[in-house]
Amino acid sequence: MKTKIIILFTVLFLFQFNTVFAQGCEGDLPVAGGDGVPKTSSTTFFGYFQPQFEAHFTDPNENTFKFKRARFGVRGRVNRSFSYYAVLETSAFIGGGDAYLLDAFITYDKYEWTKFSVGSFKQPFGLEVNTACNNLTTIDRAIVSDQIVAPQRDLGLMMLGGSSTTKFRYALALMNGRGLGVKDNNTKKDFIGRASYKLFDFMSVGGSFRYGYPNNNDVDRTTYGAEVALNYNNFKVQGEYIYDEGDYNRAADGGCGSTPLELGAKRAGAYVMASYDVNKKLQPVFKYEYFDQDLDLKKIGYQEMMTLGVNYFFNDNTRLQINYQNKIETGLSVDNDALLMQLQVKF
Repeated sequence: MKTKIIILFTVLFLFQFNTVFAQGCEGDLPVAGGDGVPKTSSTTFFGYFQPQFEAHFTDPNENTFKFKRARFGVRGRVNRSFSYYAVLETSAFIGGGDAYLLDAFITYDKYEWTKFSVGSFKQPFGLEVNTACNNLTTIDRAIVSDQIVAPQRDLGLMMLGGSSTTKFRYALALMNGRGLGVKDNNTKKDFIGRASYKLFDFMSVGGSFRYGYPNNNDVDRTTYGAEVALNYNNFKVQGEYIYDEGDYNRAADGGCGSTPLELGAKRAGAYVMASYDVNKKLQPVFKYEYFDQDLDLKKIGYQEMMTLGVNYFFNDNTRLQINYQNKIETGLSVDNDALLMQLQVKF
């Protein structure tokens, strides 16, 4: 396993992709006084739809049409010091049938390096989790992102600083650790942080950390993450390694509706993803990932997946994604590859 990690990050250090910090699902929020952004009150409505077709080559075969996401939001500014952001998730395939409040937070952002957000938002952990959902290069996030960074959204208080124009960025959060729509069941909170630094014009590196008590005041959880992102002549590469140990919340959903797995005392995973912008419309992509849900057990709970895909951009707001997922689970002799096709329109 150490050899795989070394290979992944050796490849990554040869190329970049801009590091992102997004409390919600829309990427960076406008800053007061920026180009075209008023310093006083303003309101913007936004949203996106992601209808999707899935074909799973199991025995028997399965296929279905669904909505990956269907989100409506509003964001705006009260004055030069305070902004707000709220998003509804209406897809029954994520929320279980009912629309619910996904993100809702207020941000004090008068100063670039000491901004504060309070409410419900994404955990500031990991590059892929904090990539806007409508800007993901593959249809699904990596298995390790969905299984370990869970719950991906929670309630709490976050301090953050920097922007897409600065070399250094950071985010520190104090969160319940139980997820959305659930009261905390203990008196301790999760401490979560992420930082990134742009070493060169073509390369960024970063790391994440989480420490908390997901179920009670007695058993803790510790998580570490490392990331690198590169961009060279339209060739983009990014990757992450995440290690996790201790207790975890079995009631927490996996990322974006994925089925949570039973985890061992120690678990880890990684991915590397490469894409190339042939032109403004066409972008082929390749992604390799692995996830080990129990590091103490050999050949059980270990899985790998390769994703071959292509993204076609009709315009800035309309995108078609096609992904073929080749899945390998150690110890299982089953056919479970999948073909995913998703059309996205945002406004």
